[in-house]
Amino acid sequence: MAKVTRDDVARLAGTSTAVVSYVINNGPRPVAPATRERVQAAITELGYRPDRVAQAMASRRTDLIGMIVPDARQPFFAEMAHAVEQAAAERGKMVLVGNSDYRDEREVHYLRAFLGMRVSGLILVSQGPSERAAAEVEAWEARVVLLHERPESLDDVAVVTDDVGGAQLATRHLLEHGHPYVACLGGMEDTPAVGDPVADHVEGWRRAMLEAGRSVEGRLFQAPYNRYDAYQVALGLLAGPDRPPAIFCSTDDQAIGVLRAARELRLDVPGELAVAGFDDVKEAGLTDPPLTTVSSDRPAMARAAVDLVLDEGLRVAGSRRERVKQFPSALIVRRSCGCS
Repeated sequence: MAKVTRDDVARLAGTSTAVVSYVINNGPRPVAPATRERVQAAITELGYRPDRVAQAMASRRTDLIGMIVPDARQPFFAEMAHAVEQAAAERGKMVLVGNSDYRDEREVHYLRAFLGMRVSGLILVSQGPSERAAAEVEAWEARVVLLHERPESLDDVAVVTDDVGGAQLATRHLLEHGHPYVACLGGMEDTPAVGDPVADHVEGWRRAMLEAGRSVEGRLFQAPYNRYDAYQVALGLLAGPDRPPAIFCSTDDQAIGVLRAARELRLDVPGELAVAGFDDVKEAGLTDPPLTTVSSDRPAMARAAVDLVLDEGLRVAGSRRERVKQFPSALIVRRSCGCS
């Protein structure tokens, strides 16, 4: 059987091949509803399947978006990737997701792989791309949108949330419950000091403590971002003689680990220990007690990132402030802080 072509569809629908292309690609020009219905009916009747490889070779771009995250096993990154996939689907695009595992060589591997596939653009969640990663982006002249964090090593458009302000909200709220101080679970030694959300969460905690006249000396503790390792850190911290009265965790995953350690040590939360997190992952509402945390509008951030990576006209040049689209943070109050 001869292969069905775009010319066959146009002939049956009584339109030009250009109109067929506009229907298939959902643009760039609008098509009247009646004409669109005729084209879609012809596609169905003939069983036409667009040759995506040929399209990519002709346009030098596919209908794919590459997304690189540190670890999709962590709920925050999984939920963000899902939001990006939904936003991309609204634009007729598909998303390829790669996990860097917080390793530069893995990030470069996925950058090269996705760029070699001629993706329409890249959405990058990175702790701080290496010089090799930045060179790959520059060599391919790729459209890149940084999501969730804004490393200084890539001067590109970014979509972020107000990490510093959100951490301040959570820390102030814990202090308002009358605690003499709030400890903080931050990142690790290799966490970038600038452009990383966890570093910004620590900075927000620090500002709130100092504004309240409280010392931060000896009250910042290193912990991995995931719940399992944070649980081990919390066991030692909460079993020690200087157990803090309240803890602000830089991620909800850390906070979930803290809650598990507190239960194992038979500490009442929030009676003996108040806890707050950051991210508002779906599990935060199901912990015991439910976790007070900081939320961001992930669906809106995902849509903004997809729009920016696909629409060259939306990408603004200028100062760093003009190139960063920041969404506000909101405090989600549940019971782990002491509120009823």
